[in-house]
Amino acid sequence: MNSSEFRKAAHSAIDESKFPPSANRRVVSNVEPGYLRQLLPSGPPDEGEKWEDIQKDIEAKIMPGLTHWQHPDFMAFFPSNATYPSMLGELYSAAFTAPAFNWLCSPVVTELETVVLDWIAALLHLPDCFLSQGEGGGVLQGSASEAIVTVMVAARERYLKAACEKLEETELEDKINRIRGRLVALGSEQSHSSTAKAAIIAGVRYKSIPTNLEDDLALTGEGLQAALDECVRDGLVPFYLTATLGTTATCATDRFSEINNVMKKAQLFPEIWIHVDAAYAGSALICEEYQHLTKDFAAFDSFNFNMHKWLLTNFDASCLFIRKRHDLTSALSVTRSYFRNTFSDTGLVTDYRDWQIPLGRRFRSLKIWFVLRTYGVNGLKAHIRRHIAMGEKFAGWVAERPDLFRIPTPPVFALTVLTLALPEESKHPIPNGTTEIEVIEGLSTSNNLPATSSAQLEHSNALTKTVYETINSAGQIFLTSGVVKGVYAIRVVSANERADEMHLRKAFEILVTTSEAVMAEERKSREVGAAVEQIFEPGSI
Repeated sequence: MNSSEFRKAAHSAIDESKFPPSANRRVVSNVEPGYLRQLLPSGPPDEGEKWEDIQKDIEAKIMPGLTHWQHPDFMAFFPSNATYPSMLGELYSAAFTAPAFNWLCSPVVTELETVVLDWIAALLHLPDCFLSQGEGGGVLQGSASEAIVTVMVAARERYLKAACEKLEETELEDKINRIRGRLVALGSEQSHSSTAKAAIIAGVRYKSIPTNLEDDLALTGEGLQAALDECVRDGLVPFYLTATLGTTATCATDRFSEINNVMKKAQLFPEIWIHVDAAYAGSALICEEYQHLTKDFAAFDSFNFNMHKWLLTNFDASCLFIRKRHDLTSALSVTRSYFRNTFSDTGLVTDYRDWQIPLGRRFRSLKIWFVLRTYGVNGLKAHIRRHIAMGEKFAGWVAERPDLFRIPTPPVFALTVLTLALPEESKHPIPNGTTEIEVIEGLSTSNNLPATSSAQLEHSNALTKTVYETINSAGQIFLTSGVVKGVYAIRVVSANERADEMHLRKAFEILVTTSEAVMAEERKSREVGAAVEQIFEPGSI
């Protein structure tokens, strides 16, 4: 393909683009596993094909296997937004392709990333210690999970270095080996699974800290202190903690001030690295009404959120901010002779290969730069606030139908969770217990969710699951569900740029219609069962 052929193909690709997806398309793919192998030949062609022939297969073979995350009726998981400015950034990045593992590879790849991440840190009201002008700075990672692995390795190495200071050779190695087996990473039971997975990769233990319903499932200072005391009792050495702003389950926010106070009182800074995982909800910090949440962050070591979830930048664009970049680079820097150059050796430039696990990296900052300039700060704020308002409105509609639904937790960050109500339910609190996240996304319960017996809870769970599965099998909208504390619930979050009140109203009406049908069928079944029991009562025959 030469340049003129590329130009023609590129125009054709844009003209035939499936973005945004048509509202007439089914949101979630309904192909069977292995569908594609049956459509493709056993190997690549011996001779090259014309672009026109290749492009035909997009609709025929690729589109059927896509779940359309940009569809306004996609209300599952968390959003993964894409926009035209962001896609243009990806186009330029592909044209400028460079591994960019150090400054010299392409100076602008490094320097634009540094600048735009400083912009973002300021927009989110992060403390100045996370800016590149001081000892900290930002770096783009592929995902929040990747960021957690990266900082956990840095935390481990920082702890071992401090604990083994002044030791050498065999004595140093022996002490490191003794400590490594006792190192434990901490996270609440509501923390994303990536923390537990990072502990596996880092070769350390993981301890989950229980949360309570009366605390809205947030990690509290009391809960953290209890976990630290248990570690001392068991001879374990805590070196890392994930605190969360907006848990996957219910968007709960951990109590940062209490965590900070516990750490100060126990004099555990800087022994324990505290990382704030704000993968989804961190985008809301661009709005002033949420910026009070950052007031304790200056005491913490790192913060991460995904622009590719809610801030109109396509995957992947995960922003990691470090309070002291030396903690990261000293753990991850391996300099071979072929990496050396005058600029890096003098320390005048940043080499982001030392801030991440991979060596090479893409020009991700370009699409962020395009998005920031196209929408502006006010446009991004309006985007977030619109979805939060829509989420509250949706929760209001659900609350107006107490005959059908219960809302386990208050709507927050555009997320609403709901379960089906039963006529015989009464408002007694569910006993507190250990949360076990199952299915696709977890949901917490609250003391607002009525359940007077395990039989009632099982009945409600069965009905809610039937409603969920019926809706998703129809394919008009796409939702996710989950089980926490034994309660099955449906999860609705609409944060797509193209979604509006009309789409949320459609989702609500589908929920109502489906729930009414399921409840009617359930009542009919009960009535038949009662009639049968009456027929066979002693003395009735």
